[in-house]
Amino acid sequence: MDKKSHGEELKKELDILISRINALEASSTDKEKKSLMGVLKVLVENQKHFVDEFEHLKKALDLMMVQIFKMDQAKNRP
Repeated sequence: MDKKSHGEELKKELDILISRINALEASSTDKEKKSLMGVLKVLVENQKHFVDEFEHLKKALDLMMVQIFKMDQAKNRP
C-alpha cells in the first residue's frame, strides 16, 4: 500500500483550494470580490509553502537523529 504523508495530502487539498479560488476570481465581476480572491490565493499559497518548509524540517530532524544514534552506538562499542 502506498501511503501518502500528511504533508502531501495537505498540499493536494491546498492545490484544490487554489483552483477553486482561481475559478471564483475568474467568474467574479465585482472588483472587490476579485481583490478578496487574490488575497485568499496568496494566503493559501503561503500555507502551501509552510507545509513544504515543515517537511524539510522533519527530514532534517530525521537525519540528525540517525547521526545521533550512530554516534551513540559508536561510543558504546567496546
